[in-house]
Amino acid sequence: MIGDKSAEAVRSLLIEGLGELRLAVSDHQLDTLLELALLLGQWSKRINLTGHRTPAEIARRLILDAAALCAQLPEIASLADIGSGAGFPGFPVAILRADCRVTLVESRERRHHFQRQVIRQLGLDNVYAELGRAEALEPSLHAAAIAQAVARPRDALPILLPWVEIGGLLLFPGSTPAPPIPNDDPRVRFEPCATYNVPLGGAERTLWTARKTSGNVV
Repeated sequence: MIGDKSAEAVRSLLIEGLGELRLAVSDHQLDTLLELALLLGQWSKRINLTGHRTPAEIARRLILDAAALCAQLPEIASLADIGSGAGFPGFPVAILRADCRVTLVESRERRHHFQRQVIRQLGLDNVYAELGRAEALEPSLHAAAIAQAVARPRDALPILLPWVEIGGLLLFPGSTPAPPIPNDDPRVRFEPCATYNVPLGGAERTLWTARKTSGNVV
């Protein structure tokens, strides 16, 4: 179990990174983000949930990365995180935006079990975990959907579309240079690509955003 000094160091990392993003958080939100880092670090000693093993790495590379993405998003009532893995970026978004309903969709059972444990232990009433492939599940409509693990928007687009309401957003985060977009699909309208940085000297990121303009069948 991580010691008090190490936990306080992780807490300081989160405070510094969130401050760099100019995200105002309550003590409760900060405590919950810290508990998420500690819990994932503890589970990662037993099963392979992420390549980042220590709570400090998790705070820097996963939580603050998700927080930087969150800072780029408009107000949304709900988010579907497709292929969510250990729950990123969905968990940090849900913690930072308590009024946003987040659905985590993950096909690997161990990761799904971890998500359910996080929801219970952290008391995240606005998060729901679904087990299965997004293409095989009955989709529920959300104001936005994201597929962070799918590198190319062209591959992610048909997976995300059924989970987004008309007028909703499809989010495609990536590294630089930005991946090409499928600008020939009449069901969506892409907006200019945004570029932002993960705090504390983290990576430069890109974010393509598309608006769903019509139904799922062309």
